[in-house]
Amino acid sequence: MADSPQAPARSHERPPVYVIGGGPGGLAAAVGLEAHGVRAVVLEKSDHVGTSWRGHYDRLHLHTTRRLSGLPGLPMPRHFGRWVARDDVVRYLEKYVEHHDLEVVTGVEVTRVERTPDGPGWLLRATGGRELTSAAVVVATGYNHTPHLPDWPGASTYTGKLLHAGEYRSPAPFTGQDVLVVGAGNTGTEIAVDLIEGGAARVRIAVRTAPHIVRRSTLGWPAQRTGILCRRLPVGLVDRLAVPLGKMSVPDLSAQGLRRPDTGLYSRVREGAIPVQDVGFIDAVRTGKVEPVAAVTSFDADAVVLSDGTRVTPDTVIAATGYQQGLQDLVGHLDVLDPATGRPRSASPRTPSLPGLHFTGYTNPISGMLRELALDAGRIGKAVAAQLPS
Repeated sequence: MADSPQAPARSHERPPVYVIGGGPGGLAAAVGLEAHGVRAVVLEKSDHVGTSWRGHYDRLHLHTTRRLSGLPGLPMPRHFGRWVARDDVVRYLEKYVEHHDLEVVTGVEVTRVERTPDGPGWLLRATGGRELTSAAVVVATGYNHTPHLPDWPGASTYTGKLLHAGEYRSPAPFTGQDVLVVGAGNTGTEIAVDLIEGGAARVRIAVRTAPHIVRRSTLGWPAQRTGILCRRLPVGLVDRLAVPLGKMSVPDLSAQGLRRPDTGLYSRVREGAIPVQDVGFIDAVRTGKVEPVAAVTSFDADAVVLSDGTRVTPDTVIAATGYQQGLQDLVGHLDVLDPATGRPRSASPRTPSLPGLHFTGYTNPISGMLRELALDAGRIGKAVAAQLPS
């Protein structure tokens, strides 16, 4: 990797296009640009590519198949298995940089993106007083950028231990503990299973909205492939089809405190809620090992107050309450962000938010994040190459 943003040009005569972020989206976008004859330089604030992946919990595997998760120009190795482990994803990203001979500059954080004062290009302000200019820029700082903790009343004076799921690595520190996991998405449900299998004395999971749960694979058919097919169908049709399929594949857990969702599966996806892919959660709830409880409303000294009025006193609360994209300081002044979500208004490479300003990786598609990043990369490369002067 380069160690300064003044890395020598290869065979390109044009100034580089800068890609902000050295995760899967940024690396894929760089390859997409290079494939269309555009020199790309990836700027990564940490010392390594794939920083967010390095920080995920130990148990994590991709919920998408290896064959449908490779980035452009390099399939994932077969020996990684069908469901690729976190550490293998990191190894793959490192190999991806080497295989494509990408220009990656580490230790440089871009803090602000502005229009150049004398033309239609872009000015990037970065650490160390750097000012970098480019005709186009790709923002790929990641979907899981900044851990989000709700503003629960009493949380600041809670005497128990409260941490975000982003700080969770393994169940070892929680052996013998009573743990409350807040949030029943993929992260929360998987951490709950990890805890109970790893020796926690009691695990409850606070559920605000009942999730749709799907089997990761049924008779060899991965849920991801169904997700790919669903993207081409009307929302209402998918919602209707999902009801009988869900009843056939997932048992009724209402008696255990986890009722079936009131809203349609694909309607929820369009709102940003991806179905939970089962990696042991169904059996853990069915057998009483993981106990669903009502949503958290507040904290009071050593107690957690739930929406049904119940007060519980766990040793540790792990908040699997999601992430924010952290784009406000970087591009908020450009009026390109949705004020409700903080995400780019236009996430499509075909229609950049502003000419030459592209985003990738800020949706959570049912068809698989890595697959969509790979598709976005080619579209970004084509769009940027068409924009630049001959």
